Amino acid sequence: MDDVSCELILYACPVGELATQLDAYYACTRVAFGPNAAHRYPPHVTLTGFFHDTVAAIPIYIQALATALAAAPQPPTITITGTMFEPTFHGLLIESPWLKDLTKAFTWLAHSPTRRDALRLKDWLHLSLAYDFPPEHHAPLAECGRAMIDITASARWELRLYERCSLNEWHCHYACACRA
Repeated sequence: MDDVSCELILYACPVGELATQLDAYYACTRVAFGPNAAHRYPPHVTLTGFFHDTVAAIPIYIQALATALAAAPQPPTITITGTMFEPTFHGLLIESPWLKDLTKAFTWLAHSPTRRDALRLKDWLHLSLAYDFPPEHHAPLAECGRAMIDITASARWELRLYERCSLNEWHCHYACACRA
């Protein structure tokens, strides 16, 4: 079983008041407008692209993330700078040199001889609210987002190493709070 390949990704996920608002928004919009692509994922900021490795290699990534986090300057700075409600994408805009530096450190530390592809850092930090939705849903989805999501709501963040098991099924192998 240890040599079975899995699909992994590193996310920063909100917890607290913002997470509660996001959960309510996702639930409401799914009922009102049907699912869109954002519903297939937990609310998150993507830090790496998907990468593939064996199940046996997961401890390498957990250790790399724990080491990078322990060495990161404190307190973490993760700022929601605004919202974006474009005709094909709705989301929260995130600014965080801290997250970008931590992700770079993670990639430098995560050496696995069985990884099948490179670790790709994400440049554009954002949290998706909705995308791949019908054009007629743009305005009402945007209205829901503006009404239900307060970008000044309190948020703590967790770094999470997820395995995508199927299109809508996720397994979190590691979650660690960003210390404030």
